[in-house]
Amino acid sequence: MPNIKSAMKRVKVIDKKTLRNNMIKSEYKTAIKRFEEALNNNNMEEATKLFSVATRKIDQACTKGVIVKNTAARKKSNLAKKLNAVNA
Repeated sequence: MPNIKSAMKRVKVIDKKTLRNNMIKSEYKTAIKRFEEALNNNNMEEATKLFSVATRKIDQACTKGVIVKNTAARKKSNLAKKLNAVNA
């Protein structure tokens, strides 16, 4: 445990930020799982709706700095490939 006052504050701030990051990460992962579940059930209209939700959540995570820009682009690209493969 830190003894210096500023170090104690940093620990509190880091804990808050970690919780926030985990919440955002969980949201976009859940959105991706729901999209893939709709794809597996061959529910195309639901999958297209959930695709836009998932990409929005990924973009939000990227904007908040939880994931890097290239990681977000890769994840969105993979989701689009899956959607297009089922549509074709």
